[in-house]
Amino acid sequence: MKQDNLACSFSTRKLQNMSLAYGDTVNSLQHRQDFLQELRVDYQDLVCAKQAHSSRIKYVQEEDRGKGALSYADAIDGTDGLITDKKNLPLAIFTADCLSIFLSAPKVPAIALIHAGWRSSKDEITSKTIKQMQDRFNILPGDLYADFGPAIRNCCYEVGQDFRDIFSYGLIKREGRYYLDLSAVNRKQLLDSGVKKENIFDPKICTSCQSDNFFSYRKEGHSCGRIMSVMMLR
Repeated sequence: MKQDNLACSFSTRKLQNMSLAYGDTVNSLQHRQDFLQELRVDYQDLVCAKQAHSSRIKYVQEEDRGKGALSYADAIDGTDGLITDKKNLPLAIFTADCLSIFLSAPKVPAIALIHAGWRSSKDEITSKTIKQMQDRFNILPGDLYADFGPAIRNCCYEVGQDFRDIFSYGLIKREGRYYLDLSAVNRKQLLDSGVKKENIFDPKICTSCQSDNFFSYRKEGHSCGRIMSVMMLR
């Protein structure tokens, strides 16, 4: 997402673990500082959430500055979507296979950052985030831009047959097995909400296929590290 008034990026495994809750967290604050200094973002200002695979969305204001930046205990509780129209207030989410979604409404301006695993996607967190942005900022969905971060793709994300009762879209059957396409599910929510097809950008990076470059919960288990997706209005 290239806009002059945005800082917007995601880290890689090379930049090491960004989480204060999962994986080897001993040097995570230093990793955050190293990653963010090139973006001219102060790691102490980050607004982070205790992600809960929910569809809860939080409007972030100045009073939230630094929540979860230095301690996981201080992060915003039980939240998977962050929206703001405040400048110089960096939003952050942490993933290791789940999909990060960056939303920008440059005409307002306002932004959102979403953590979309299968549960949040089932609960339509992307649609709900857009609705909240409409209600709070009076945006038009057609003016929104959306970027996807790295995530496990349908080539690797095998799920059980019970997912047939959960998802009517984005489920692929291959050789008798079922695979979920998180990006397709959330792309449909974007389109159904009124976001233009040409305003949706997908790098098509699979964290499982490219686990040498990204952390993958499916490959490494509960103790694996997390990459950071960060977004800030300037």
